[in-house]
Amino acid sequence: MQRTLGWTSAALFLLYASGAQAAALENDPLLDNPASPSAVPERKARGVLRARDQAVLSSELAGRIIEMPYSDGQDFSKGEVLVRFDCSAYQAQLNAAQAAVRAAREELNHNKQLAALNSVGRFQVALAEAKQAQAQAEAQVYQVQVKRCTIGAPFNGRVVQRKVQPHESVAGGTPLLEIVDNRTLEVHLLVPSSWLGRLKPGERFEFVPDETGQPLQAEIKRLGARIDEGSQTLLLIGALPADTSGLLAGMSGSARFAEAP
Repeated sequence: MQRTLGWTSAALFLLYASGAQAAALENDPLLDNPASPSAVPERKARGVLRARDQAVLSSELAGRIIEMPYSDGQDFSKGEVLVRFDCSAYQAQLNAAQAAVRAAREELNHNKQLAALNSVGRFQVALAEAKQAQAQAEAQVYQVQVKRCTIGAPFNGRVVQRKVQPHESVAGGTPLLEIVDNRTLEVHLLVPSSWLGRLKPGERFEFVPDETGQPLQAEIKRLGARIDEGSQTLLLIGALPADTSGLLAGMSGSARFAEAP
């Protein structure tokens, strides 16, 4: 009698469990709508915004800085003077070289006149021509140095950081200013190399900067030239919409690539 009651209780328990499982499956929203957007897997990656136009301007000569009109965070336009050096010594050398060019030219003209009268030979004329060419070359060297006393803006942008200050004397090759143009931003991502076969230029993806939280519709512009052997990742560069504003180089965020279910 007790064995019969045990079998009956076990059968009732199995019947109850089967009914609960069936009810749970019936209430599953993914089974009701298999094509639900929440069921679509996504590919995600982290990235950073970088500017195409950015540079660290360095000194091409040794000298003392007399003018740096723009400070950190200030905007400037292409062609404006960003750094000016004291160029009095280089200008004096240029003036002396230009005077030597004029003297060599007069000597050459005089020898040509004497040669026409057969008073000097062709050797003296050729020597005067060589002296004039040498003087012109030296003048060009000093002219280049004088031009380097002024550093102009290569593009429209903003000063990121001053590396030196006015009235300081610097050596050749010293970094002076770091500049950037935030209107030329691109998205740089490191994605798994296994995505290579599914990524094509022109494909769109969503990028959300952490600092703004505003989703941006970006587009794959180009892929890297090689895969990193250690991390097995590939560089992906995306273009932002043309009307995007309020972004700065260095912002980081998340990229989402939709993938067919």
